[in-house]
Amino acid sequence: MAKGKTRKTKKFAAGDGVDDILRQWARERPDLDTSAMAIVGRISRIERKIDPLLASVFRKFGLQRWSFDVLATLRRSGYPYELTPTQLFSSLMLTSGAITHRSDQLVKAGLLDRKPDPNDRRGVRVKLTDLGLSKINEAVTAHVENERRLLRHLSRQERSLLISLLRRFLLGLEHSGEGPSRQRPRKQDGQPG
Repeated sequence: MAKGKTRKTKKFAAGDGVDDILRQWARERPDLDTSAMAIVGRISRIERKIDPLLASVFRKFGLQRWSFDVLATLRRSGYPYELTPTQLFSSLMLTSGAITHRSDQLVKAGLLDRKPDPNDRRGVRVKLTDLGLSKINEAVTAHVENERRLLRHLSRQERSLLISLLRRFLLGLEHSGEGPSRQRPRKQDGQPG
């Protein structure tokens, strides 16, 4: 792109499914302020659209969302790419039982090792193997490119604004005590984390 030029974003003529819902509520219940529904409804629909598109990239590496999350958490922790199970489940907001089960599967696949914790003779540390490190390095590169592709309809300025607004929204929810927070592990609900 030439210096000084801005990227034009594609304009969409038709409305989305949420627009249809909002029109129906405006007709049936004009007394309702549905502006919150316009936001939350779109976030929910975006999540349902994005999940399978993310999963398709993870599958190329023999991973599921949960296994990608575990490997990525260890990778981003920095060398030597190891954490205690408590550090791992706190970061992923999962129960300790879920981490144990998931770690077992990744150990069997040769992507993780368990080793004694030198600071706690009863504890263990979970560590990426060389195979796990190689796999997550490749998978995270493809994942970031996939996410960039998914956001191609937004300009750099629009992405920056969206980042800021979503961050503020998430912080508000986390600090209000509504829903699971980063600090509290969430119950395992059968969904990938």
